[in-house]
Amino acid sequence: MSSAASEMTATGAPNRSGGMVFLKAFAGLFLRDLRVLTRELGPFLLRVGMQPLLFLFVFTFVMPHMSSGNPMAGGAGTSFGTILLPGLMAVAIMFSGIAAVALPLSTEFGITREIDDRVMCPVPVAAVAIEKICFSAMQSIIGALMVIPMAIWIPAKPVYPEIQNWLLFALVLVMSSLLAGALGLTIGASVNPKQIGLVFSIIVVPITFLGCVYYPWAGLKQMVWLQYGVLFNPIVYMSEGLRAAVTPSVEHMPVWAILLALTFFLGILGSLGVRAFLRRVIS
Repeated sequence: MSSAASEMTATGAPNRSGGMVFLKAFAGLFLRDLRVLTRELGPFLLRVGMQPLLFLFVFTFVMPHMSSGNPMAGGAGTSFGTILLPGLMAVAIMFSGIAAVALPLSTEFGITREIDDRVMCPVPVAAVAIEKICFSAMQSIIGALMVIPMAIWIPAKPVYPEIQNWLLFALVLVMSSLLAGALGLTIGASVNPKQIGLVFSIIVVPITFLGCVYYPWAGLKQMVWLQYGVLFNPIVYMSEGLRAAVTPSVEHMPVWAILLALTFFLGILGSLGVRAFLRRVIS
């Protein structure tokens, strides 16, 4: 018995030691990125906050004060702002996730091959890709939470979140942020660095406008072909999930369908992103 126990300890120790090395190396990568982020805190806040800030300012403050009003906000400014709040949170998540992964990868995969320094860490190469997704998710969460005080302070009629289920809110927020990071990894590892700008024009902008950001998915029921066509867009489930958590009074998709779709797209894009990352690094 003691011999078996000693053998188990002898074989188990390297596994525990290897696990500790992995966790320390993974945490080191994360803390390194966090250190870089703190040095560029101003540009980061501008990057994640400028678009929702301007959109709220124009559509929920400027237009309601114009004499002609706003067809979307006039007479029902609070209603439009309520619809807009979770959508802008989804936009902040998506743009933060893509910018935090795809744009740095375009540099790291460039001529200087800065990515080689990262993959020398004592962790599997796939773990480096996963760390990028996790770090971008942290930035996306910050960007989404920044939208809430903007919605309270900027609009002519303040918009307050109606969070009744905090567990659902946290779950959707984390899953959406990880999904945005996975999308950013897929784009950054699959697209030529010179074409990143083109990707934003032909992919990111269209999926944003067709992502139920500025209108609820149920509002498309008069255009059935479009209502079902946008279901292939992962941003739809970010917007609808946050709408269900932050503004449950607005009609939204069933929660089970939202969570199922977020899980599906996270698995697909995460797998595609990691595989593309491995191909680029190993080649």
